[in-house]
Amino acid sequence: MSRFDSFNFAGRRAVVRVDFNVPLDRDFRITDDTRIRAAVPTINKILNDGGSVVLLSHLGRPKNGPADKYSLRHLVAPLSQTFGRPVQFASTLDEATHKAAGLQPGQILLVENLRFHSQEEAGDPTFAQQLASLGDVYVNDAFGTAHRAHASTAVMAQYFPAESRFRGYVMDAEIEAARRVLENPERPYVAVMGGAKVSDKILLIERLLDKVDVLLIGGGMAYTFAKAEYGQVGDSLVEDDKLDLARALIQKAKDRGVRLVLPVDSVIADRFANDANTDVAHNHHIAKGWMGLDLGPDAREQFTKAIAGARTILWNGPMGVFEFPNFALGTKAVADAIARATEAGAYSLIGGGDSAAAINQLGYADRVSYISTGGGALLEYMEGRTLPGVAAIG
Repeated sequence: MSRFDSFNFAGRRAVVRVDFNVPLDRDFRITDDTRIRAAVPTINKILNDGGSVVLLSHLGRPKNGPADKYSLRHLVAPLSQTFGRPVQFASTLDEATHKAAGLQPGQILLVENLRFHSQEEAGDPTFAQQLASLGDVYVNDAFGTAHRAHASTAVMAQYFPAESRFRGYVMDAEIEAARRVLENPERPYVAVMGGAKVSDKILLIERLLDKVDVLLIGGGMAYTFAKAEYGQVGDSLVEDDKLDLARALIQKAKDRGVRLVLPVDSVIADRFANDANTDVAHNHHIAKGWMGLDLGPDAREQFTKAIAGARTILWNGPMGVFEFPNFALGTKAVADAIARATEAGAYSLIGGGDSAAAINQLGYADRVSYISTGGGALLEYMEGRTLPGVAAIG
């Protein structure tokens, strides 16, 4: 039982840093509420104990102060529905201070987007202290921003005594899931890495080569590896300055006895669009004027076979341009293979960001072990870095 779980919040006012950075459509409707649903048990625990809750979050990346499209007021109605009680809203910090002081047990107050204040991302201590004054206990449940040393994620914790600051259920579950694949994975351990660039995943790939039995490389970064093996990749995305690095990673996999699986073929397109002309080509023989946008049929079979029989699976990054339906087959094949391996007893961790979006969109969310809510945070944690938001709780 965690410290959070065993603490009684009766009569306490908890300032809870959540990650409600959810996607909204043009009518401000939430298109994916995964992060909100993940935080519900933490908030309900405090409310059910007889405490009150002040919710802090950011939304998007506002550049020049307040902007309506990034306002958390758009979440008030859906949150009220989720918790079955009215959620109060404070559009300024002064209003938040006033409303927080009047909160009764079982009540919820949502404070406006913290990134409307430049002091948030600057980690300003005075601003952090002002946020801390909104409650008498601090709960950080925003794993998705735990790698940021912002006022609300790392700095404000110091204004609470050690016994009054906690990790919420999401934060604990995320760390537990990452540790499970990092520290004592059941074997065979298969990692599937996708996404556009090798440079985004270098540290993680290097660390995984010391841990996994099989490493699959898909997505845009596969073409850097194909070119590193002196293949012709046409107009596919390539990081020419990373070719030597890709060769070094291929060699390291050999030295470590890790089976490195690179896709043999691709679905190629003559332009970056869902309605582009398409064909299939070997990954080393893509003609000029064509670009690889998804795993080809042989690569899909190759990846499916490599995942079958795994006992531990980590997936981070899509296999192609999955937001275009015509180039989503590779990502779907991997999702399906991971779901089937999980149903056969494997433990599967889906890295946040695009992988989480893909698994949700494709309808596999309830067929894998754990979907991370934090893309960058999970990557940094798995690379072995200290996350300021985790370290601040102690």
